[in-house]
Amino acid sequence: MNSLLRLAWRYLWAQPLTATLNLMLLSLGIGAISFVLLVSDQIEAGVQRDLAGIDLVVGAKGSPMQIMLSGVFHLDVPTGNIPYATLEHLQAQALVARAIPLSLGDSLRGYRIVGTTPELLDLYRARWAEGHIWQAPLQAVLGAEVARDLGLRPGQQFHGSHGLGEQGDAHGEQAYTVVGVLAATGGVLDRLVLTDLTSVWAVHAAHHPNPPVDKHESSDDHAPGSSASHASRSGHEDSREITMALLSYRSPLAAVSLPRWVNAQPGLQAAAPALESARLLRMVGVGTEVLRGFGLLLLLLAAGSVLVTLLHSVRARQSDLAMLRMLGAPPWRVAALVGLEALCLALLASALGVLLGHGLTALLGLALAADHGLRVSGLWFVAQELWIPGVAVLLSLLACAWPAMTAYRLDVSELLQAPR
Repeated sequence: MNSLLRLAWRYLWAQPLTATLNLMLLSLGIGAISFVLLVSDQIEAGVQRDLAGIDLVVGAKGSPMQIMLSGVFHLDVPTGNIPYATLEHLQAQALVARAIPLSLGDSLRGYRIVGTTPELLDLYRARWAEGHIWQAPLQAVLGAEVARDLGLRPGQQFHGSHGLGEQGDAHGEQAYTVVGVLAATGGVLDRLVLTDLTSVWAVHAAHHPNPPVDKHESSDDHAPGSSASHASRSGHEDSREITMALLSYRSPLAAVSLPRWVNAQPGLQAAAPALESARLLRMVGVGTEVLRGFGLLLLLLAAGSVLVTLLHSVRARQSDLAMLRMLGAPPWRVAALVGLEALCLALLASALGVLLGHGLTALLGLALAADHGLRVSGLWFVAQELWIPGVAVLLSLLACAWPAMTAYRLDVSELLQAPR
C-alpha cells in the first residue's frame, strides 16, 4: 500500500502546473467556506454574549438599529441624549428589574469613555485584573484591551477627547485617574473606559449650559431614590442628561407593553436588541451566503478540473498501467492508484484551505481591532470545519470515478498489440 501511495503521489506531481492549479482551486473554495464559518460563528457568539441580560435599550428618537449598535456594541454614534429624569421613570416601572444608564460623548484614543453605574459590571459579570471600582468622580476603570493597548495601569492619569473618534479636542482641564483594570471577557467590555455619571457631567460642564457639578459628589449621591437626588431634583439635577438606558425585564409581559409605552413618550425610542440583532444577522447573512456560494462554486470547478486532469492522465499513462497489469497488479489496484491520486490532492487542499480560512479570519480580526470594532480571531474553531475535508474528499472521489473506471477496464492485450 505504501508503494502504491508513493506512486500516486509521483503521478500527481508529474504535471506540476496542472496539479498546482487544481490544488489552488480546491484550497480557495475550502478557504472561502472556512472563512465564512469562522466569521459568522464568532459574530453570532459575540452578539449573544454582549446582549446577555439586556432586554431593551431606551434612547433618543431615531433608528432602533442605531440605538442598539451604539448602546450595546458601541459601534455607532448615539441618536442623542435623553433627560436624566427618564431613568428614574424607567426604574419606577413595575415591569423593569434593572435600568442601567449610559452617558457617551468622549473617547480615549478611539476607545469610548462611558459614564455608568457599577450595575453595568454586574450585568457583564466582570472580573478584576487589578485595582477596584471608582469611588469618586474622575476615576476610571479600563477594559482589558484598553489597558493593554494604551499601557495604562492603576494610578496613572489620562485626558479624554471630545467625540467618539480619535480626532476630537482633548479635555485638558480634566484628567481621569485609572483605579482599576478588568480581566478580559472577549466582549464589548474589553474596549470600554468606564467611569461614573458625575465624571461625564463634570467634564462637560464647561461645554454645556448646565450648572457645574460638584466634583466631590459621588455617584451614590445621585442614585435614583437617594436623599441627595430628591433634594436636588428641583435644581440642576433636572437639566442633566444621559445618552441611553439598558433595561432588564422583571416579567415577560414587559416585552409587550414597555416598548410601546416608551415609544409613546416624547423624545424617547425603544430598541429591542433581540429583534434588532436578528435583523442585523439577516443582513450580514446575505453576504455570508454569497461568499459561501462562491466557495461551493470554486469546489465544483475544482472537481471538474480534477476529473478532466485524471481522465487525461489515465489516457496518457495507458502503457504504464498496462505494465502494472502485466506485473500482476489486479484491475482494482490500478483503479485504486487513480483514486489515491485524487485523495492526496483532496487532503492537501483541505489542509491548505483550512489554514487559508483561519489566516483570512486573523487578518480581518486585525483590521477590526484597528477600528476598535467586533473581535474576530483566527484561533477560533467551529465544529462545522470537521466536515470540510470530508466534502473535499467526496468531491475528489466523485471526480475520479470515471477515470478510475477507465483504468479498471483497460484491455492489456489490446494495448500490447497496438502499433507504437
